[in-house]
Amino acid sequence: MTLALDTSTVKRGLTAHAAIGLIGGALLYMVCLSGTILVLYEEWQRLEQPAAPEMSEISPAAVQRAVEEVLATEKEPTTHLYVHLPSEDLPRATITTDSRALHLDSDGTVAMPEENAWSEFLYGLHYTVNLPTLIGITIVGALGAMIVALAVSGVIAHPKIFRDAFRLRSRNKGGVGLADWHNRLSVWTLPFSLAVALTGAIIGLATVAAYAIAAASYGGDVEAVFAPLFGEETEAEANAATIPNAAAAMRYMQAEYPAVALTYVILHDPGTAGQHIQAVGAHDRRLIFGEYYDFTADGKFTGTAGLADGSLGQQAAASTYNLHFGNYGGLLVKLAYILFGLALTAICATGTYIWLGKRRRRGIVEPRLTAIWGAVVWGTPFALLLTIVARFTIGNSAPFVAVFWIALALTIIIAALRAKPMRAPEVPRLRTR
Repeated sequence: MTLALDTSTVKRGLTAHAAIGLIGGALLYMVCLSGTILVLYEEWQRLEQPAAPEMSEISPAAVQRAVEEVLATEKEPTTHLYVHLPSEDLPRATITTDSRALHLDSDGTVAMPEENAWSEFLYGLHYTVNLPTLIGITIVGALGAMIVALAVSGVIAHPKIFRDAFRLRSRNKGGVGLADWHNRLSVWTLPFSLAVALTGAIIGLATVAAYAIAAASYGGDVEAVFAPLFGEETEAEANAATIPNAAAAMRYMQAEYPAVALTYVILHDPGTAGQHIQAVGAHDRRLIFGEYYDFTADGKFTGTAGLADGSLGQQAAASTYNLHFGNYGGLLVKLAYILFGLALTAICATGTYIWLGKRRRRGIVEPRLTAIWGAVVWGTPFALLLTIVARFTIGNSAPFVAVFWIALALTIIIAALRAKPMRAPEVPRLRTR
């Protein structure tokens, strides 16, 4: 039995199919653009709140004073307390609990609340496209895998792509010039694209896999899944205890590991009998984000997680973050990531334009889809610019997610409504005798 559909139904089906592909392309473009901007994550935070105290270092005694002051004024017990220590990229000391974040003066007194909501919005856009964490990170992880597949299949589909790496017919019309730009940028940035996409896929899909494994084998305990990589979380004990001695842990690190640059001090379940301390230290000339140094509540060293000298799997897992976000090697590496990131963003944009152009030359004319794609390409940076305007006019409490998505949606809707029908290019007919 043959299912007979009229021409208009088939045409609508093809348009819907193309629209779904366009959504995937739009998400790819959005993630690449936001990731490029996010390379300057620390710099954006400093720009958002220029009045926050900055310092090159803070003493252990000052950190202890700040910890005690913050815990004494917490309305509810916090499960974790993070002390961000001054670094070259972000020379600020900040304490974060379950409910708030506070900047510190160099003497350990609380200076002001942290206000970096725009930077966090941008982080959420890139990491989860502003969706609930598990759903968003699944989508972004899949997009990373998609970029890897597109890069590899693109090389396979163009056998001469490396030979023609510097052949650029930029002024050629009929889609050839655009295709050349797309292919040349793809070749020039191939190592970067593969590294960033692969690590992004690992970060995203590993989280999804961890939730699945936790549900199947660990009673939903995700931390137990990651324990072999990053160390185990001790069981909490609700009985009250004195505030942990973070200063002692910091002094131990200064004496025993002077070459390690401390980035964080973490208090687990502070003020309870099960509390303990972790110090995170960055290692020079290593891709790992750091090593976890474990301490008892009174500051006695108990060991490390093994990220710096453990199994190759541990070291590789700890290296994916820096390799993906480009926060190693200082400003030059960041500038390189921005340049390559812009190229990858352009590849995503031109790839869809090329696809739409090929369809038009085959007689499949879709002015509305073409207009929508143009709105995505130009509307996304426009919507991001509006969120920046909102940050410095409305303030830290501005609804950045709503501003971005409403602005982008309106741009797309207006472009779709204004799209005018186009005639398909005439296909030349062969002469017959």
